[in-house]
Amino acid sequence: MASSAVNSAIEKLANVQLNQLSTSSSPNLQKNLSILSPDQIELGKMLLEIGQGHLFEHWPDPGVDDDDKQALLAQVSVLNSSYPGGLSSYIKTARELLADSKAGKNPFDGFTPSVPSGEVLTFGDDSFIQYEEIGVKQVQNAAFVLVAGGLGERLGYRGIKVALPMETTTGTCFLQHYIESILSLSEASFKQAQCECRRDVPLVIMTSDDTHERTLQLLESNSYFGMKPTQVKLLKQEKVACLADNDARLALDPNNKYRIQTKPHGHGDVHALLYSSGLLKEWKDAGLRWVLFFQDTNGLLFKAIPAALGVSATKEYHVNSLAVPRKAKEVIGGITKLTHTDGREMVINVEYNQLDPLLRATGHPDGDVNCETGYSPYPGNINQLILELGPYIDELSKTGGAIKEFVNPKYKDSTKTEFKSSTRLECMMQDYPKTLSPSARVGFTVTETWLAYAPVKNNPEDAAKVPKGNPYHSATSGEMAIYRANSMILKKAGVKVDDPVTQVFNGQEVEVWSRIVWKPKWAVTFADVKSKVSGNNSVSQKSTLVVNGRDIFIEDLSLDGALVVDSVDGAEVKVGGSVCNGGWTVESIDKDSSELPEEVRIRGFKIIKSEQVQQFFGEPGKFSLKP
Repeated sequence: MASSAVNSAIEKLANVQLNQLSTSSSPNLQKNLSILSPDQIELGKMLLEIGQGHLFEHWPDPGVDDDDKQALLAQVSVLNSSYPGGLSSYIKTARELLADSKAGKNPFDGFTPSVPSGEVLTFGDDSFIQYEEIGVKQVQNAAFVLVAGGLGERLGYRGIKVALPMETTTGTCFLQHYIESILSLSEASFKQAQCECRRDVPLVIMTSDDTHERTLQLLESNSYFGMKPTQVKLLKQEKVACLADNDARLALDPNNKYRIQTKPHGHGDVHALLYSSGLLKEWKDAGLRWVLFFQDTNGLLFKAIPAALGVSATKEYHVNSLAVPRKAKEVIGGITKLTHTDGREMVINVEYNQLDPLLRATGHPDGDVNCETGYSPYPGNINQLILELGPYIDELSKTGGAIKEFVNPKYKDSTKTEFKSSTRLECMMQDYPKTLSPSARVGFTVTETWLAYAPVKNNPEDAAKVPKGNPYHSATSGEMAIYRANSMILKKAGVKVDDPVTQVFNGQEVEVWSRIVWKPKWAVTFADVKSKVSGNNSVSQKSTLVVNGRDIFIEDLSLDGALVVDSVDGAEVKVGGSVCNGGWTVESIDKDSSELPEEVRIRGFKIIKSEQVQQFFGEPGKFSLKP
């Protein structure tokens, strides 16, 4: 016993000497070893090894600020464990990227762009309807991932973006619409497959420190909008350390010398989070085949998802980027095939300001120009991805989910020696294909912009400055786009819908169509709409039509006013006849009026509900509504 105690004392002494030796480059850390745990000492040594000794420069003697010193190392522990490969890997990558940035190195050196292969769809034609049908079948084998780490500050809205009303006719928020769309698609999928074994389609929401609690609260206070709580998983992304200079020295908080500054790493984190959560393996074991990624404020995207999933299944794409037609030089990334002189190939989003010079530098003197279709051959990336689960897991098991990063320092002057403010590494979800082998099947699916893409991301001031003819991407244009899409879909199904009128709200000129809104359970595909609309129907421009029930059939309806129809499942309702009333009007408001809620002010209009026919069918049976 005595000898083992002696051995352990010798071992302790040896450890102390070893720690003293390995921390000798930082006398301040060295004299504080006694207050640190073995794990904290290891973190301290690691920081010294990667050139971060400045973190300890101001450390006083033991007994002063000890809690703060430990808090700093606790923060380092989180930053180290939440990044694939740890802080040493982060710093190594940062030094390489910062050196490239200082040297002005072009990330596309050696690459030649070409047009990738993909499928261009036309809404409502036979091929589109067929792809939708195939896609709906696949939904029961899919998982959905919503990237929702952002607040609405850039929009002039202080809440989380997914809580923002998508449109103000019904006040449905983005998250409710997304969840109801997934539930209705999975319902249709099981019906089509006629299979007994119902599976709850999983939804993952990536949150951040800014949005996590509020997202949870939104779900809980609304009973998860009809999903089972077990169906929804929230994965929180951590921030990454900021860098103070070209040597990638970690930046300390100017107000707290015991805290490292941190900033968001970007939505590319979603891949590492999914991988480390173990969910991908669970899904594979459960027989799932697809993972669909989507953004937080695009109210149209579920109109394009069934057809795009049908394309993935038919073409067996490992990666399918949803895209829209893109005018040459338009301010949206283009999906491009890049081939390197060393044989590497990738199909990737290239930002609009990089695509044109890249084309000019590789034998296309006119750069990015429209082809005979009137659009650029490089379709516009809208950041919705469909990945095949098997190949996705294989790839992530090699990379751990790490995505190729970039750095965007703001330099003080042309010498590029100092930054205006600290920077950090960033990564984007859509850069996942950068590490794939050339044999990976990477393609795209283009659907019309009116059907698939109306993101809400700009505040009224910024939107009003957008050059005429370019999309505003504001709450104003986002809401109007929903009415336009629903009006166009009904027109394609044979309904006579009046042309829109042009109005200006918050300095933005928009088309105001009839306010037509339906719940996903009424229709998730064009075939659904066609099966529920028959005869001779017309809707005037001033009209509002809200359809909330599953089995509501519109037949020989003439609408000039507001009509709201709701029904429980099992109630079959035929709606027709002539409805004429004062209706609901769209009225301009003052965006600076503090009496109005933010979500109204950022639109520049509100809906005045003066007169309507409203009917709820609360029990099963067959009914008719013919005012």
